[in-house]
Amino acid sequence: MSKVAVIMGSTSDLPVMQDAVEILKGFDIPVDVDIVSAHRTPEKLFDFGKNAHKNGYSVIIAGAGGAAHLPGMVASLSPLPVIGVPVKSSNSIDGWDSVLSILQMPGGVPVATVALNGAKNAGILAAQIIGSSDKCVLDKIEVYKQGLKEKVIKGAEEVKNKK
Repeated sequence: MSKVAVIMGSTSDLPVMQDAVEILKGFDIPVDVDIVSAHRTPEKLFDFGKNAHKNGYSVIIAGAGGAAHLPGMVASLSPLPVIGVPVKSSNSIDGWDSVLSILQMPGGVPVATVALNGAKNAGILAAQIIGSSDKCVLDKIEVYKQGLKEKVIKGAEEVKNKK
């Protein structure tokens, strides 16, 4: 079974990144969580990035705030798809520094980037990537999306009935 790595620059990112972990667990996708700081533990970053595919990962979700170099650096080292989650940190400029640091990657080093603090969507996107070659995961995604549709239809009916 495919597994996903959820990494982040510091423990302060965990409350945001936990949304990705919960989504992946909900799809029964194995997930490992770790702190890998691009600036404070560069040796760990290089080891992780170069060996993630050898360690059984299929997708990497990397969250970072501020300068947010983690997703791009991992993408430069790994052949795996990397999903970047910009995190609004305490030293952030409204989160835009993180968004642009992850979004504006040079040609040849793609990072799929979700919304600011959008770890839930990162988890869903990772599941969809895995689901493209795993029918069991794909079926769970279809059920999840049907649930979203039903929730909207139910909400619309409640709004109409309150007239």
